[in-house]
Amino acid sequence: MELVMEPSEYEKYQRAKAQVKEIKGFYSHLSSYVIVIAILIYINLKYSPEYLWFLWTLICWGIGVLFHAMRVFNWFPFLNKEWEERKIRQFMEEDKNKSKFE
Repeated sequence: MELVMEPSEYEKYQRAKAQVKEIKGFYSHLSSYVIVIAILIYINLKYSPEYLWFLWTLICWGIGVLFHAMRVFNWFPFLNKEWEERKIRQFMEEDKNKSKFE
């Protein structure tokens, strides 16, 4: 016996709205990354071109931007939205079965 719950239109709207907010947040993060890295490259090459220290920021912050993109656009091969939904259904079913036997 499988529990099927259809989300209402309001719930679908709220989820879509939250997704759009997350995407906007990512693009804001990406924009600030590009602007700040460009400024750091200019400063680095102008005042100390013998050591390219901006690369540390470029790489480390870039990893953060990459993980942010992976989360927002659901690129994780595991622990994604489908996994969450399956786990929620599983726990709800287990809880339902427990209450039958108690």
